[in-house]
Amino acid sequence: MNTVVKTAHGLLRGSVADGVHGFLGIPYAAPTSGQNRLLPPQPVQPWSGVRDATSYGASPPQVSPPESAGTEWDTALAGEDCLNLNVWTPDPGSTGLPVMVWIQGGAFEIGSTAAYNGRNFARDGVVCVVINWRVGADGFLDLGDGQANVGLLDQVAALRWVRENITAFGGDPGNVTVFGQSAGAMSIGVLLSMPRAEGLFRRAILQSGAAHHVLPAQSAHRIGRSLAEKLGVPQTREAMAGVPVPRFLEAQAELQADFRAHPNPELWGHEAATSMMLWQPSIDGDVIPRRPIDRIRAGASATVDLMVGTNTEDWKLFLAITGVIAKVTEQDLAESHSVDGFPPIGVYGLPAGTALDEYRSHYPGSSPGELLAAVETDWWVRMPAIRLADAHAKAASTTPARTYMYEFAWAAPASAQSTPWKCRSFSTPWTKIPDCSDRCSERTRLRNWLTPCTPRGFP
Repeated sequence: MNTVVKTAHGLLRGSVADGVHGFLGIPYAAPTSGQNRLLPPQPVQPWSGVRDATSYGASPPQVSPPESAGTEWDTALAGEDCLNLNVWTPDPGSTGLPVMVWIQGGAFEIGSTAAYNGRNFARDGVVCVVINWRVGADGFLDLGDGQANVGLLDQVAALRWVRENITAFGGDPGNVTVFGQSAGAMSIGVLLSMPRAEGLFRRAILQSGAAHHVLPAQSAHRIGRSLAEKLGVPQTREAMAGVPVPRFLEAQAELQADFRAHPNPELWGHEAATSMMLWQPSIDGDVIPRRPIDRIRAGASATVDLMVGTNTEDWKLFLAITGVIAKVTEQDLAESHSVDGFPPIGVYGLPAGTALDEYRSHYPGSSPGELLAAVETDWWVRMPAIRLADAHAKAASTTPARTYMYEFAWAAPASAQSTPWKCRSFSTPWTKIPDCSDRCSERTRLRNWLTPCTPRGFP
């Protein structure tokens, strides 16, 4: 069964199944090929007639993991007409339905709307939107030429599309929640601080990511120049845009291999080496004026409701699936060695000895790999989440906006990831964080603020 809606750019034909209306592959910006290559998103051109919206659009060009072949992450599904989104709604004829916009994770290197389905949100009365945005160097090449962070500008363009068009799907443009996981949550942490994103959403939910992962301009420029050297072209956006996409991605993979083999902060910059992400938002002075957490502390997004949190053992999953967790030895921890391309524990600002003994006392019986996972969970997500909640709560203290934290503590049989739960709805309790004096240690705040969430039902 088909269903047709009218957007600002033309008519769309979607599909209906079990009472849910789906519209897939909707362009929110122009193709990123030709003169638009590596540049900020350009407006969609209107179309005549009825555009088919019953199949997923292209994914962004990306260096996908080898195991992705034949899956929705396969690079064969990628293309330069990738700035598209999907919408699921219970009824396009409704009005005032809440809207949730999903910003996916993937280390700022991989991503595909085909990996997510918003039908269950629509079934529960929510208009769900899932967006593509450019990743890797396509999205985060910074050469100091005033054209940085185009992947974030893609997200802003998608949110503007939502504001202008979501009423056609029954949604309320004044009741938009952005939510995302990992790099998607980190993106939202930046959006909360971005002048260009102001007013585009009312609420934000950040899962396993906060507002800290950005590169200083000098580090981003160094990485951009290194990619140009790999490509053998001048260090200009125009020259790099002229390189065929397959070679552009091949050079990214080569640079990533060099980075993994030698994650030296002196070569790549401290922020890149500790996060193990070459491509991420950078402080360019324009799109990102300064560190997002600092702007949030100063009042940016003080009128936006915020929920931020983590899984109990966030980083244990990644160390386990890469096999690193079983390889870490006591000597690696004591001497601050790196293991299989992961940076040494010393780069996290945690000296061996007393600090590690503190972790051992909190995690008795843990292996060296499990202790490293606990350190990385704290460094990557838990402490940034606490700092973001603290900054937002103080900035929002004179506004009606609310600040919440959560910990997802359900022990999955195979992993601690909460993705299967996100795909249905957020049915876990939210806990308002209490006032806590600056004398409280972050671990004390962690105990005071975070309440384990007990889901009411698995989909």
